[in-house]
Amino acid sequence: MTIFLGCGFAAKYREGGGVLSVPLQWMLGLRRLKLDAIWLELLLATRDTRADQARIDNFQRQLCAHGLADRYCLLYQNPASDAHDLSDMRCIGMSKRALLDRLAGPTTLLNLSYSIHPPFLLQFERRIFCDLDPSEIFYWMTKMEMGQSYHHEFRTIGLNVHGRDCQLPKSSLHWKTFYPLADTKLLRRQRRPRLPKFTTIGQWYWGGAVEVEGAFPDLSKKFAFEPYLDLPKRIPEARFELAMNIKVDDPERARLNKRGWHIIDPHRVARTPARYRRYMARALCEFTAIKGVDVAWRTGWISDRAAAFLALGRPVITEATGAEKYLPPENGFRFVRGADEAEAAIKEVLRDWPRLSRQAHECATEIFDSAKNLRKILGLGS
Repeated sequence: MTIFLGCGFAAKYREGGGVLSVPLQWMLGLRRLKLDAIWLELLLATRDTRADQARIDNFQRQLCAHGLADRYCLLYQNPASDAHDLSDMRCIGMSKRALLDRLAGPTTLLNLSYSIHPPFLLQFERRIFCDLDPSEIFYWMTKMEMGQSYHHEFRTIGLNVHGRDCQLPKSSLHWKTFYPLADTKLLRRQRRPRLPKFTTIGQWYWGGAVEVEGAFPDLSKKFAFEPYLDLPKRIPEARFELAMNIKVDDPERARLNKRGWHIIDPHRVARTPARYRRYMARALCEFTAIKGVDVAWRTGWISDRAAAFLALGRPVITEATGAEKYLPPENGFRFVRGADEAEAAIKEVLRDWPRLSRQAHECATEIFDSAKNLRKILGLGS
């Protein structure tokens, strides 16, 4: 049996070490399970062939750095199309002949965020849809074909999808849940950092679109962080930092600086998975706000980044989405509803970091470990 990990978002974002780290946790978990696993990365061609080649080169370098030099096939599709036909693709890494030989035998595809489309999708014997963003996936599945017709099994990272308080659009599919994956052999507990820094990494602006009661609310971090912008003044002993894509001349940078937030270029501190890990390890804790729709709809969403922070022994302060009831009582998280609860959680981290750090790492090992979760997703038993 060959396990294929289908991904269409890692190679195209050359500066995003955190983005590439998401499927990396899956591949490292598959390797720990000693499964015959191939990372199947789809890269759609752009008009800039030199930039495309730089993306390909970077993808190959990062996989080599993590011992996966012979475990991938990058599918370069030129011209780009929503229909994925293997005959129109160039195979990089694994040859097309070798790929076809694997496809002739028993196969399972873990299709992350519906990255692989028909007709190529139909060449896999067992097809598992793995949702990484329930609010957008569930919403758009009510509007268009998002793979619901072409998969045998459906998995979602929305832990509360079956909860009575979950407000996700109704689905006729049989969804099973999974926890975000953190490879706890790669992500190990680190010593306490020198600075009491609270940070997160991401995009300040977000173009996602989900309709809520006839309107399309702002899903950006810019909007989500607004209730928390006075935290640096309320807790001056802590350093609040955002590794966000905010240009130097963007008025947002000056506005945030004035409120006491330090803005860092994520393309500098998290350009590769290794830099991404180092940056997280230099923080005392992650503090973040998330898309309001995940909070309002009670999706139970937890980020892959939060799982990585926990594995490194860093507590996580984040907004409540309904995920809290699916975790052990001592888990390293502090789920908050507003600035007052966030302030109390931050002060608790400053006061009692060793205990919360230990809880964070133990929770990651018990709940978020990649090999443990992949056993469940693939139905391999304990």
